[in-house]
Amino acid sequence: MTYLWSVFTKPWSGLPGDQLGRLVAGLGFGGAEIPVRDTAYVTPATAGAELPKFTEQLRAEGIEPVSIASELSERVFAACAQAGVPMIRIMAELGPDGYAASVRRTRGLLEEAAVLAARYDVQVGIQPHHGRFVASTLGVLQLLDGLPDQFKLVWDAAHDALAGDDPAVTLELGAERLGIVNLKNAQYVRTDAGWKTYFVQADDGMADWAAVFATLRRLGWSGPVCLTGQYSDPAVPVEQRIVEDLRAARVTSSAGAPSVG
Repeated sequence: MTYLWSVFTKPWSGLPGDQLGRLVAGLGFGGAEIPVRDTAYVTPATAGAELPKFTEQLRAEGIEPVSIASELSERVFAACAQAGVPMIRIMAELGPDGYAASVRRTRGLLEEAAVLAARYDVQVGIQPHHGRFVASTLGVLQLLDGLPDQFKLVWDAAHDALAGDDPAVTLELGAERLGIVNLKNAQYVRTDAGWKTYFVQADDGMADWAAVFATLRRLGWSGPVCLTGQYSDPAVPVEQRIVEDLRAARVTSSAGAPSVG
């Protein structure tokens, strides 16, 4: 399968588009997810003016924006449409009122966003996330049930493993909604404060990347694969770790694949 290898650019969120594009291309990627947040170079308030210019600079360096990580406001939808960014990625947060109430509230927000998604022809991707969010792929799929096709699953290898799930099951169940596959890895570690999540490199965590790619081949899926660059140990630069993980992902994705030619 041929994938668009992408990277979440949060570790370099303060860089302007031209510098970021050169960095991402130098790391070996062809795509990027851009944080559009108050702490980033492009913010929700400046997206209308800045995002089209920012993405143009990325494309000049050979980097295709696959998504932004942001909010579901009309100003952000409009900026994505103008910049040619196909997806806004979010997570489904859980509030103090509990899981069921939080899911009902998020579902209401998604139904309101459906009007904007149709108006601007921009997808909404929802990612499972361990902790104070809807944590499982199946929980996200339940949240998306009945929404328009523009609402997608952003499947995440690390959070799927943290939830105790099997990628052969969750990827197949989510295949019709699958928009992006996030690649990272994690494990649980015991600390004095209890069990904590610890994000690690490709071969060191609970997620089985080989099983991920075997399932994607079986499904015939070839959308963007995004390495998120999240590592708990700051001793080694993110750039070094992510280049190694991209190399591992490329090798793993081609292992067992039928030969061509």
